[in-house]
Amino acid sequence: MPTESDGSSRGNGAEQGRWREILGRRHRRVVAVLAGGVGLYATNVFLTTSLLPAAVEEIGGDRFYAWVTTVFLLASVLSSTLVSAVLPRLGARNAYFAALGLFALGTATGAAAPGMEILLAGRFVQGLGGGLLCGLGYALIRSVLPERLWALGTALVSGMWGVGTFLGPAAGGAFAQVGMWRGALVALLVVTLLLAVLVPQGVDGTRTGDVPPSVSPLTIALLTLSVLLVSLGNLVGSTLVLVALLVAATLGLALAFAWDRRRGGQVLPRSAFSRSSPLPWCYAALALLSVASQMEAFIPLFGQRLAGLAPLLAGFAGAAIALGWTLGEIPSAGVARAHTKSLVTSGAPLLVTAGYLTAGLLVAGTMESGATLVWVVALLVGGAGIGTAWPHLTTRVMGGVAAEHEGETAAAAINTVQLVSNAVGSAVVGVLVHLGGPAPQGQARAALCGIALTGLLGAWCAWRGTAAWRNRGGARPSPRPFSGTVQPVPCTTERADGAAP
Repeated sequence: MPTESDGSSRGNGAEQGRWREILGRRHRRVVAVLAGGVGLYATNVFLTTSLLPAAVEEIGGDRFYAWVTTVFLLASVLSSTLVSAVLPRLGARNAYFAALGLFALGTATGAAAPGMEILLAGRFVQGLGGGLLCGLGYALIRSVLPERLWALGTALVSGMWGVGTFLGPAAGGAFAQVGMWRGALVALLVVTLLLAVLVPQGVDGTRTGDVPPSVSPLTIALLTLSVLLVSLGNLVGSTLVLVALLVAATLGLALAFAWDRRRGGQVLPRSAFSRSSPLPWCYAALALLSVASQMEAFIPLFGQRLAGLAPLLAGFAGAAIALGWTLGEIPSAGVARAHTKSLVTSGAPLLVTAGYLTAGLLVAGTMESGATLVWVVALLVGGAGIGTAWPHLTTRVMGGVAAEHEGETAAAAINTVQLVSNAVGSAVVGVLVHLGGPAPQGQARAALCGIALTGLLGAWCAWRGTAAWRNRGGARPSPRPFSGTVQPVPCTTERADGAAP
């Protein structure tokens, strides 16, 4: 483990990166690739959702409607667990080419699909590529950027979800409106190819000689089964069955991570299983915030039923959470002082609780325009709580490993935790909606107030995970050799967060 300096110079902001640096000539190409991959994935998620009704009308297969999303999510989780194994074997450049190739193949298959069965096959292949893209976006931040830019890089990468939330429905709705749903997928394919052109300019092709063991098939099987179980929960109408599936999925996840720990930490780093490490607390906080973010999938429905919003306006109301996420993390990522970062990271999840509780209490059988506006603003505040904490939690994960060789695994696992938690969160919101009764008012109030509790738990986990930033004043380890998978430009990594306890 690196040794620590006394940290006497910490907190003056000198070590904190600036936006003009990360967007400057030296880093802009690699940042464009990392953020572009995640943006492609996020846009596709919301694009497909808006296209599905038109696609089903043309090719049929409405009984498979929900499986279009489920298959994509399963494949994404599957491939996201393989990022830390793929990177050292292929190198970053080839890993990106593989991810974009799979995504392009799946997109082209979907665009040409004559029936729903072929569309589902395309979505699975597309999900394999998408999971790799998102995982690479996080994993390579640690390798291709100096540590002072990690928070800003994370903010840009995760901020692409906000972009996708707006761009996806807008583009998908426009193509569907003119009866050209296949054209939307062709446009997505073109963007994929353009991103592939950028890869050689931004990402180095160097491979590392240290190849870790392959991820256990049992771990992958248990994770995939767990995600399948929670996804099936959204297809059933019984609250009891839904809860049973959620419990079974939780057990499956526990078994998966227990086996991963026994195998030496291939999906999550070994540090994630140490109670003295910040990683378990930070991963838990990220998981809780990811669960909270899934409330956005139900907001358009409540907006239409309670506020009488048109489908397009209701869709953008749902995007308020993602917009808040982006608006919260951009300024938060620039916070420099270690103690301040700890307070911001720990306090931000409380905004989730405050925003969601306010939105839940505002729910009424018939909501006037003024109440609806305040309702949307409250949702935006909840999203801002997620975004404000996110870049510092991810930075703490990347810098909190006990051994340098765990770094890429820790970073890549952020995406796996997020995807699995998204699936669990969707099921949890579904349970709360069922418990709210048959009336939309009760459903919305139960879901919003119930999910608001994740903010309280997230704040506690974030407080535990960032303890070193408070207790040690952000002590900075002495510089260590750059050891990432890729190194497009020479850089010196300096600690911008607290050292791992």
